Amino acid sequence: MRVLLIALALLWGAGAGLLVPRAVHRFAVEAGEPWRAECPGGHPITGAFGGWVGRARCPGPGGRGTGSDGSGSDGSGGGGTGRGGAPCAAYGPSTPAVAAVTALVCAALAAATGPRPEAVVWSLVAPVGVLLALVDQRVHRLPDVLTLPLAALTAVLLGGAALLPAAAGSWPGVLLGAVVLGGAYFLLFLVNPSGLGFGDVKLALALGAALGWYGWPVVVAGAVAGLLYGGCYGLGLILLRRAGRGAVMPLGPFMLGGAFTGLLLGASTAA
Repeated sequence: MRVLLIALALLWGAGAGLLVPRAVHRFAVEAGEPWRAECPGGHPITGAFGGWVGRARCPGPGGRGTGSDGSGSDGSGGGGTGRGGAPCAAYGPSTPAVAAVTALVCAALAAATGPRPEAVVWSLVAPVGVLLALVDQRVHRLPDVLTLPLAALTAVLLGGAALLPAAAGSWPGVLLGAVVLGGAYFLLFLVNPSGLGFGDVKLALALGAALGWYGWPVVVAGAVAGLLYGGCYGLGLILLRRAGRGAVMPLGPFMLGGAFTGLLLGASTAA
């Protein structure tokens, strides 16, 4: 049963990961700017749900166009031509890499959780976490349209999971975890608003809800791990002289990494 669950999570993660790069491209804009509606070559992004769902690939206005060397701009023969004759094919972060990472995250959570109802919840919210990490890495921004619904969705789904047999968590813990971790990050924001964005505070609501499912030790472990990962990364940049002491870096990917670590720990030790 566990092997089948892992296989299904792996397939789900890979499929969902294929759709993440387009969303990253569209969401990765500075505050106040509209979401991107065109590919890098200037062609309108179309498709299901207003163009939000689909592969991050533009064939150009004439379908399967060619680059200057007679092949697609990525060498695959599937590119088109953008404004000014610029090659236009795949865009956004590497689709195979994103799909692989998302698949591995879903599979690892499924392996640690086993055949319990919360395994479905982790598989559903994990691709959104990958999307948020990539957007934050690109533009140092966590859009409200993702963070706030993620917090609500996580709480609602875990509330449903708590009603099913074999659930290993606590729904009141979900609510308390969201309030406590969100409140802790809000205090950090008040103390150091230049080093911590309010989007991080909103993300903490969702992460606190997920971690709170397994109890306070997991909330603390996930939060500390996220800060530790971010601190180690920042220290590494300073030691390598790629950033100064006052440099601002995205905290979202490390918060999500810490939450992932906490969930693995909580799921593997849950009764």
